[in-house]
Amino acid sequence: MPSRRSLWASIDGVTVILFILLMFLGWINIYASVYDQEHQNIFDTTQRYGKQLIWIGAALVLGFFILIVDSNFYVFFAWIIYGAVMLLLLLVLVFGTVVNGAKGWFMLGSFGFQPAEFAKFATALALASYMNVHGFKLQQFKSLLFVSIIIFLPALLILIQNDTGSALVFFSFVLVLYREGLSGIVLFFGTLLVALFVLTLVVSNLFLSILLLVAAQIVFYAVNARYKQYWIVPTIYAGSIFPFIIVNLASGSKFDWGDLITAGEILGTLIVVGYAFRKKLTQYLTVSFIFLGSLLFIISVDYVFYNVLVEHQQSRINELLGIHSDPLGAGYNVNQSKIAIGSGGFFGKGFLNGTQTKFDFVPEQDTDFIFCTVGEEWGFVGSLVVIGLFLALFYRLIWLAERQKSGFSRIYGYSVVVILFFHFMVNIGMTIGIMPVIGIPLPFFSYGGSSLWSFTILLFIFIRLDASRYEKF
Repeated sequence: MPSRRSLWASIDGVTVILFILLMFLGWINIYASVYDQEHQNIFDTTQRYGKQLIWIGAALVLGFFILIVDSNFYVFFAWIIYGAVMLLLLLVLVFGTVVNGAKGWFMLGSFGFQPAEFAKFATALALASYMNVHGFKLQQFKSLLFVSIIIFLPALLILIQNDTGSALVFFSFVLVLYREGLSGIVLFFGTLLVALFVLTLVVSNLFLSILLLVAAQIVFYAVNARYKQYWIVPTIYAGSIFPFIIVNLASGSKFDWGDLITAGEILGTLIVVGYAFRKKLTQYLTVSFIFLGSLLFIISVDYVFYNVLVEHQQSRINELLGIHSDPLGAGYNVNQSKIAIGSGGFFGKGFLNGTQTKFDFVPEQDTDFIFCTVGEEWGFVGSLVVIGLFLALFYRLIWLAERQKSGFSRIYGYSVVVILFFHFMVNIGMTIGIMPVIGIPLPFFSYGGSSLWSFTILLFIFIRLDASRYEKF
């Protein structure tokens, strides 16, 4: 272990300064967003801005203690930390309190503790620990399966709590896997699934399924352009479209068991065609399985959307995609947020002069919609400064991650980047109407002790690991 003097000299001061700047700006904007003339003292601990100052002070103390702990502690206890947080995620399902529709909080008097926030750094530690084992190969099925369990187990437990937004954060870990050697084809198909998800909600199943049939034919032709019996494919495929049309028109809804019957009918058709093309069986089966998988994905999207998501989540997605317009209901928050940001102009209305902010037009303005306070009172210039600080932090963290000598530190560092970036991208995207409102905070900026402490732990563990980058873990 390096001496105390060399430890402090090895700490990346740029990252620490960016962290403090973002916390300070967040505190100022929380004060502006809930400003009350009867409580003008920014240090008033009966108000949210006073409480946030306490959380900030505690975060600084927490960061200090993280730095003085030996870096090997986080390596050796990674699995214990992960297991403890998973236990908390289970216990909160039994003993937790419902807050904003999610049963994910332990309440101790007026203090609330949300285990889902701490699951992020715990998962990052476990992932780094597992992938840093000698001989680990991400391309092996066993390794990929175990990595998937590490990532999606907490996501599943959080989803059961009805906290969809926090659960979605864990999908960002896929980018860490890509950095560590995951095939780019996975990201490609992941992007296609996102596009298919949106299309499933926007267009009819009938149109989308025919579109997939056409796409499957084009792909098969591209592979077997010179095969003399190529005409058999469109003939039999066309025959499968007619019963599909009948079943879909008869169902009259986005999801119906008739869809499953149709999928079974098309499967039988594909088997018959497969026999006719047995000399080209490998290419044919590949295209067919992708096609069938896409059909099943369409059915599953409809089922999840209409049977798993609650009504307000459905309404927000429909509002975002333009399927329905409800400016006084599901779209109210976003519309008011865009009005607030747009009214700020180039230089903003000035500190404490935001009318949208002052008259509480935007709900949850000190948490989920904190960025609209920046846009209204500080304008385009202020928004650019805040975004620039975040981008500078991301760039710095990537640079730090790339200089690590240890695989553990590099993997953990990239986990920090993707988690923070996901929150940044989605939170600001929510306020300007390009992302669905899923209720996740802006790192170091939004009001809340659990989120601020969890982000502090996440970041400062990496700062500590970086300070010991020449040690072997």
